Amino acid sequence: MTIPDKMKAFVLTGHGDMDKLVYHTDWPVPVAGKGEVLIKVNACGLNNTDVNTRTAWYSKGVSENTTGGAFDSADDDDATWGGAPITFPRIQGADVCGTVVAGPDSLMGRRVLIETWMRDWNDPLNMAKTGYFGSECDGGFAEYVKIDQRNVHAIDSTLSDAELATFATSWVTAENMLNRANVTDGDIVLIPGASGGVGSALIQLANRRGATTIAMASRSKHDAVAGFEPDAILERAPDNLKKGLRQVIGRDTVSVVADVVGGDYWPQLIDVLDRGGRYTCAGAIAGPMVELDLRTFYLRDLTFTGATIVPPGLFADLVGYIERGEVKSALAATYPLERLHDAQRVFIDKKHTGNIVVTMT
Repeated sequence: MTIPDKMKAFVLTGHGDMDKLVYHTDWPVPVAGKGEVLIKVNACGLNNTDVNTRTAWYSKGVSENTTGGAFDSADDDDATWGGAPITFPRIQGADVCGTVVAGPDSLMGRRVLIETWMRDWNDPLNMAKTGYFGSECDGGFAEYVKIDQRNVHAIDSTLSDAELATFATSWVTAENMLNRANVTDGDIVLIPGASGGVGSALIQLANRRGATTIAMASRSKHDAVAGFEPDAILERAPDNLKKGLRQVIGRDTVSVVADVVGGDYWPQLIDVLDRGGRYTCAGAIAGPMVELDLRTFYLRDLTFTGATIVPPGLFADLVGYIERGEVKSALAATYPLERLHDAQRVFIDKKHTGNIVVTMT
């Protein structure tokens, strides 16, 4: 196929409100260098990193929940996931499903997913040498994108492009959380924020391991969450969490809390962990500042793990789950690229269940 010189793209021009995301119809198409692949983007999913980076929410100066608006208290020097500045203009968007149009013969014309963590391939386990696709380099809110061919995974699936674009960030995040917490078939896993992309992935991936899953979500979303097949569903923030657990599973503690919510309710989550229980976290959409009684932490022999950077090999595992039909997409809605502002507003409102995706057609 003929590759054009210009493309449509949404470009982030700096930290701030939605007006910092600017739509272009004549942005230069990237040129793949040695060892790189050029991909025609078919669909790209949204995730919290897009919003948090745009608004500078990651800055230590911010203590509020994610709102989608700019934070006056933010410091641009630590306003990204890695605590270091990124350069602008920047095309965001990590969760790409596309078709290879330039690269090695083995990938040409193949439908592919992009592994979102970029590594120093001479030192791939070094977390200090990682970058995130759509942050440290241009991502998929555009018609074309380039990436190191080692980040490209061909996929054979009957799922649509939009459905495949729901997996990359949410699902590797969820699987990484479960790995960090060593979740097995003997565990009971409590999942706050179960209606979101990561939450719905946590349900399915923990189920895949044989664990018992308890989802927490707003009552209006219970029917949709039930489609992910948790063993039980509770309100988003029950007045008495222990009582709620007793009603649905016959006991008032769990072995694992897998959390992306945080916020004011956080102490109740910690209080229902078994002695020797594990808490794993990959987000704080309800707010990053929480109250912790250290006595609960040490007297109950709890283990806390953070989960951000994903080790090599996990993304390939996920591709295998998809190809074998072991997991199902949680596609909430699609929008054309030119309506990215609308898509992000809906994403921020959190009234949907699953993932939101922009498409190029």
